[in-house]
Amino acid sequence: MIKMKNLTILIILLLTFKVNAAFEIKARSAILQDFLSGEILYEKEPNKSIYPASMTKIMTAIIAFDLIRSGDLSLDEKFLVSENAWRLSSAGYSSMFIMVGDEVSVENLLKGIIVASGNDACVALAEGIAGTEDEFAIMMTAKAREIGMDNTNFANSSGINNTDNVSTVNDIMLMSNYLIKEFPEKYKYFSEKEFTWDRTGGDPITQGNRNPLLYKNLGADGIKTGYLAVEKYSLASSVYRNGRRLISVASGFDSKSDRSKESAKLLTWGLTTYDLIEIAKTDLPVDQVSVWQGKKDTVGVYVKESIYKTIPKARKKNLKVSIIYNGPIQAPIKKDDIIGKLKVSYKNELIEEYDLFAFEEVKRLNVFSRLMRSINFLIWGDV
Repeated sequence: MIKMKNLTILIILLLTFKVNAAFEIKARSAILQDFLSGEILYEKEPNKSIYPASMTKIMTAIIAFDLIRSGDLSLDEKFLVSENAWRLSSAGYSSMFIMVGDEVSVENLLKGIIVASGNDACVALAEGIAGTEDEFAIMMTAKAREIGMDNTNFANSSGINNTDNVSTVNDIMLMSNYLIKEFPEKYKYFSEKEFTWDRTGGDPITQGNRNPLLYKNLGADGIKTGYLAVEKYSLASSVYRNGRRLISVASGFDSKSDRSKESAKLLTWGLTTYDLIEIAKTDLPVDQVSVWQGKKDTVGVYVKESIYKTIPKARKKNLKVSIIYNGPIQAPIKKDDIIGKLKVSYKNELIEEYDLFAFEEVKRLNVFSRLMRSINFLIWGDV
């Protein structure tokens, strides 16, 4: 017998519409994503080609984090600074101010890249890992393809002027999402507000993080600014508030002030216009369903990936979440057997459906117990 159990929640799905028609920011291209649901809340020319500038450094850090995770690199390992790397610290670029012949730990280079936006630190790290910056850029582009950044090509490790170093705000969002999801313990570097480098031949130099949102009361905890004369100002940013994370990327601001104010406006708009709703959480039973001829009368059902939906606050209606199964389920049941479906509908229209799995094993009753259970059912209708 097909059975249906309804769980009614007072919300409405985002569906295919967005409520950004009247909202605008002063950027040539922009995107805003709710991290847990993956919903895109706002977009403006998301696939328009841009020069990512120092947002490139997010990938430089990811390559290092990947190698640290695999055991092929450590934070304590030291790299020798070449003249090629040093030149960038003396050419007017943002720098960590390392010197030729310095031996600098990977951790200090990462802080110099992430906090101080040091182009010299990027080259030193790239050469230490791959031998040359060109070879490192090949690794960066390969990693970009792996995580779905199909419109990105990296030509260097820092994002300084190179017409072959291109991306999109959508791809930068994918890269930021990957960083936060895969390396939560390393992502903390992006929230550090200053970094002090005890430089050779001079006093220690302390530099503040260039991300302006870290100094606002937004809950911002990363990630990276960018600037090139041809692209103007850009910012990939993230806020984490009350268990909810938003990621925004925007490029083509005319000024630092616009970059700061408009990025904050975009993130605030996302937080105040939408709600994040947890539909089901992985590895926890969504509900119990009936079992026939089993040593237990019910079995829990669950989804293997958490389900979240981002919904516009101003459009709350009845959302129906239904559990559909052909029950009672005949024992024996193995853990992770597909039991039924979790269906999400709005106004009686199916939006999405997900497989429901048995949360645990349920063994079959012995012959005598099954016989008695069947007799009870025939007499009393008692399953």
